[in-house]
Amino acid sequence: MTRLDVIVPAHDEEDTIAACVDALAAAVRELRRERPAVEVGVTVVLDGCSDRTAEALGLRTAADPTWRNTTLDVVVTALVGVGQARSTGARHVLRAGGPDAGHWLAHTDADSRVHGSWLVQQADAHAAGAHVLVGAVVPEPDDLEPAVLARWRLAHPPGATLGHVHGANLGVRADAHRALGGFDPVPEHEDVRLVERARALGLDVRATTAFPVVTSGRFVGRTPGGYAEHLRASYGDAG
Repeated sequence: MTRLDVIVPAHDEEDTIAACVDALAAAVRELRRERPAVEVGVTVVLDGCSDRTAEALGLRTAADPTWRNTTLDVVVTALVGVGQARSTGARHVLRAGGPDAGHWLAHTDADSRVHGSWLVQQADAHAAGAHVLVGAVVPEPDDLEPAVLARWRLAHPPGATLGHVHGANLGVRADAHRALGGFDPVPEHEDVRLVERARALGLDVRATTAFPVVTSGRFVGRTPGGYAEHLRASYGDAG
């Protein structure tokens, strides 16, 4: 039996968490249609939230029947940062036990919307023998001024995102996660560091630009050097 667990760290994302879980619900439904033998669950780690993220999450999931027959766990932490929050979510789902080789951890973020086929893609990567799957992200077009969006698109022809690592679109087999020691407890780049270790150990790391995750196009993010800062520094001058 294959099990796929999605881990979503969230710090003060009351404005985006509903869209995040709506997209995950659609992906869960497609996974059940296309790969009915795969078990699936979602864990949201509320990392030091001081806003209404928890309330927004509860209201949205209560309104969607998908979550009545899908495990959705909520773990609450003090503000520990995204690296430790991801590891906290991983520890939570791995406590359930079972053979690690049959367990896959899919990571995204609370300000992101996965593609409807994202979970099928994750399940297929596991079935194909990958240890790690590095996926692509694209910014939410409505968050960017037209000139900024044009700059981003010019810099990202098909295939241009290969080589980039994003925690909003990352999959890791459970035994590989353990071998790598999980995510480092750092405020940013925990995703890059984990993938670097995986490559150094010779694990099967695959990359894809299919079914990118749409993530917030804001210029001020929850980590100082994360995707928001990358967008601002690289494309923010629309003049």
